[in-house]
Amino acid sequence: MALPMSPANSWMQGLDFPSRLFETGGNDFELYEADDEFVLTVEMPGFDPAEIDVTWNEGVLNVAAEHEDAERGTRKTYHRRFRVPKTVDDDDITASYTNGILEVRLPVETGATVTGKRIEIEA
Repeated sequence: MALPMSPANSWMQGLDFPSRLFETGGNDFELYEADDEFVLTVEMPGFDPAEIDVTWNEGVLNVAAEHEDAERGTRKTYHRRFRVPKTVDDDDITASYTNGILEVRLPVETGATVTGKRIEIEA
């Protein structure tokens, strides 16, 4: 009698079960710099704009949201932080929410540069 060549859990391979169970949602946003501003778009379907909280504090943009569906007895949350490497004009930050997409525009201050130092790698 020949032994099966596939692993015992092969029935789950097509389901993508383990990777979906621990999925972190890494593909739910895009952050890029264009025309002297950073633009962040975040996919947040199912949230109402009033349930989304966007805050800016010392170079870090914080996006948090919570939605409770009483009929289904479910609760959906979202929380992510984004560090911006340039000085942003705090007063001109704007945010909009359309068709499940949050868009935040962070204008870079004129003449702002990235600060820091190069770190040598030892071999």
